[in-house]
Amino acid sequence: MGRLSLARLRSFLLQARRLAGVRGEVSVRITSDHVLRGLNRRFRGVDAPTDVLSFPAAPESAAPNRLAGDLAISRATAARQARQFGHSLDIELRILILHGLLHLAGHDHERDQGQMRRWEDRLRRRLGLPTALIARNS
Repeated sequence: MGRLSLARLRSFLLQARRLAGVRGEVSVRITSDHVLRGLNRRFRGVDAPTDVLSFPAAPESAAPNRLAGDLAISRATAARQARQFGHSLDIELRILILHGLLHLAGHDHERDQGQMRRWEDRLRRRLGLPTALIARNS
């Protein structure tokens, strides 16, 4: 699947976190479809793997130098999506990180009449990323 540059992903995470308005630390776990399926089933009631899940911290934890939340990303799903959309795994992970960060910032594309999609599109362009996750799933 190729070697990832964790330093470059970490740098991207810091930049995207700032642009998305996420205050506090964010942990990112890149793991398997099996783990994401279990998390998706447990927390969303959906018995299927997914690409990214966001877990916001309790509001009192989301201050500077505190925990903003966690992201869980399936490497296998990200790799499939990267092939499907014709870009690298690194780019796909960045797209998923950005999407997850917007959820940590309080956005919800399932309920917000397109606000998160517009914000994701704007940040995607600013960060030099291809089509945003919400846009390609519409």
